[in-house]
Amino acid sequence: MREHLKLAVIIGSTRHGRFGPTVAGWFADRARKHGDLDVDLIDLAETGLPETLPDHDETAPDPVLALGIRLAAADAYAVVTPEYNHGYPAPLKTAIDWYYDEWKAKPVALVSYGRESGGRHAAAQLREVFGELHAVVVRDGIALDCYWEEFAADGSWPRATAACNTAVKTTLDQLSWWALALREARNTTPYTT
Repeated sequence: MREHLKLAVIIGSTRHGRFGPTVAGWFADRARKHGDLDVDLIDLAETGLPETLPDHDETAPDPVLALGIRLAAADAYAVVTPEYNHGYPAPLKTAIDWYYDEWKAKPVALVSYGRESGGRHAAAQLREVFGELHAVVVRDGIALDCYWEEFAADGSWPRATAACNTAVKTTLDQLSWWALALREARNTTPYTT
């Protein structure tokens, strides 16, 4: 039996009243049930990352070092992001930019939410950013259009009939495949840029 893959699920919004923890909790639960993933749920609102990046020769602050350890330990990432004004939140960009080697040659699944676009504009921008960092964004992410319409009568989210309940399996299958393939490749031949 192979060793489980480590998945970091990152909540990209830090706003008060945000929906991100609900989406991330649902995705993390589905990932745990997938059978081959150990999940580390990372809430950027709780990490204490500074908003301003230092010069390259400055020592990183303790919160940056602490999160860096968690990101480096991950074999894969799932980034949960809302869409604000056709983009993703500034704290998520800051969190991404604090790191480089941690993302390299690892897969990323994008789980976006928003109005009619379902966060697809934010996801498209993140594809470019993660590509620049030599990460592999899996093809089939999850876009949650008008997510507030998917609450069940008992107040739970999402409803059993919501399309995301089917889409999540495809996303997790792709993420697991890439995570295993890239972990084996990194262990055999270190990735260089």
